[in-house]
Amino acid sequence: MKISFLIHNAYGIGGTITTTFNLAAALAERHEVEIVSVLRHREHPNLTPHPRVRLRALVDLRHEKDHPLFGRPAKVFPSAEYRHHQYSELTDRRIAECLADIDADAVIGTRPGLNVHLALQAPEHVARIGQEHLTLDNHPPALRTALRRAYRRLDVLTTVTDADAASYRRKMRLPGVRVEALPNSVPDPVLPAADSTARVVVAAGRLVPVKRFDLIIEAFARVAAEFPDWQLRIYGKGEEQERLRAQIETLGLWNNVFLMGAATPMEAEWVKGSIGAAASNFEPFGMTLVEAMRCGLPVVSTDCPYGPGEIIEDGEDGRLVPVGDGAAFGAALLDLVRDDELRRRMGRAAVANAERFAPGPVVARAERLLQDAVGARSGGRRGAPADAGGMHHTLVSQGHAARDLARAAASSALRTVRKGRR
Repeated sequence: MKISFLIHNAYGIGGTITTTFNLAAALAERHEVEIVSVLRHREHPNLTPHPRVRLRALVDLRHEKDHPLFGRPAKVFPSAEYRHHQYSELTDRRIAECLADIDADAVIGTRPGLNVHLALQAPEHVARIGQEHLTLDNHPPALRTALRRAYRRLDVLTTVTDADAASYRRKMRLPGVRVEALPNSVPDPVLPAADSTARVVVAAGRLVPVKRFDLIIEAFARVAAEFPDWQLRIYGKGEEQERLRAQIETLGLWNNVFLMGAATPMEAEWVKGSIGAAASNFEPFGMTLVEAMRCGLPVVSTDCPYGPGEIIEDGEDGRLVPVGDGAAFGAALLDLVRDDELRRRMGRAAVANAERFAPGPVVARAERLLQDAVGARSGGRRGAPADAGGMHHTLVSQGHAARDLARAAASSALRTVRKGRR
């Protein structure tokens, strides 16, 4: 198969970029794969794509900010989408032209606004797979309305957790669309797993309020008071950096808590620790949890919606504590700090249990979804596996109606962007 990923900006840093590069690399072992980045702001991406994965950009922000269409708001990309302010009539045009000319068997959108473009503008022969890396409940009502209309024209919609897939099936009612969970994958580690002897807790992610690194620092103060030889190392960058630095000073933890900056890849830093920590109020998946576990660290995490509860088995390979509860978080950390054997046992279990997020199992699921979608699309069906039998009659009639709407919407969008050429 030829597979194209459509992504916001492949030249930045973030969980969606990481998992897209990971999945693209694994698929490239057996398929022709490209990543189409709508935006580009630098010469080289922060992450290095697999040698067999082609990377191309549609709008280069270094040179095209003076384009007459750049300052006009996007009309296809939904206005209620979080990134709408970064889109324009120029991105409308470039995405429409890219999809009109694409020769892929399947295109995978990686955020809601791009999934809308894909649903409305992809050619008839292309299987349309929309990925959701956030959760349905995280989308504002206006965006949900826009997605409900557009997503009916997808073949497959994937979420990163089973809970969110169930939410989409229950609340969005997308006839003819196959909705399934496809978790993010983490590459197989190349370094030996942590041996649980280091007196280090490791946390990583964007330094933004929702990640609650302040709660981790507050909880770790309880550890440092009893075990002053332990450290907390926080990796990442973001708007909360100075506030977190001030908190460290206020609590007198300057010899115990360190803001390490960003590190890519993180594997070499995870294996230097013995415990992972994550305290988000909200986490659609939890890439850092899986990364830490694959490196042999039991993880203490808040039990926030939706990811941690599907990744961590409480008491077996980590601990789940109530959201926002610094005392419970500190107590869970102390349980692991005090008990060397418990740390070792949970670390071994973390490695074993996290293997389900290795590229092999995840890519096998992705390939099955892609093959079913391509086969169904070529056979005039949508969404269902190739052996779904009698359900195809229903899906065909729904697919015909949706395709008629898609043709009209795509034609309208293309007329809009062509006007801009004049």
